[in-house]
Amino acid sequence: MIPEINYWAVIVATISTMVVGSIWYARPVFGTWWQKAARVEAPANAATAIVVTVIVSFVSAWVLAGSAAIAQEFYGGNFLGNTVLTALILWAGFTAARFITHDAFENRPWKLTLLNIAHELVTVLVMALIIGLFGISAA
Repeated sequence: MIPEINYWAVIVATISTMVVGSIWYARPVFGTWWQKAARVEAPANAATAIVVTVIVSFVSAWVLAGSAAIAQEFYGGNFLGNTVLTALILWAGFTAARFITHDAFENRPWKLTLLNIAHELVTVLVMALIIGLFGISAA
């Protein structure tokens, strides 16, 4: 079974990750603190970092849309609700769990880990809302 994916939703969800990240890591929000805690300087080639981010954000949105479509087929009911629940499960089981594991071994500050996984949660929930509101297919 190949899940039905609304590619317009995936494209808008991909763009949303850039908006959320731009706000989250802006200097007045968490950017200054994050740069110090993570010991990050501005990348030498910001364009490369942005291109990579767009590509992986597209993959994440596409996987979320496909997973949500599969969940919808399995559970039925409300697509928006299923998409948000799927996003929460994927975030907790993969994103948050992996961040916590890696950051523990890298001895990163827990506040930094919490900041980063909270960013990922907001990003995934915004993607889920977009995908869920668009629906399964653009037909």
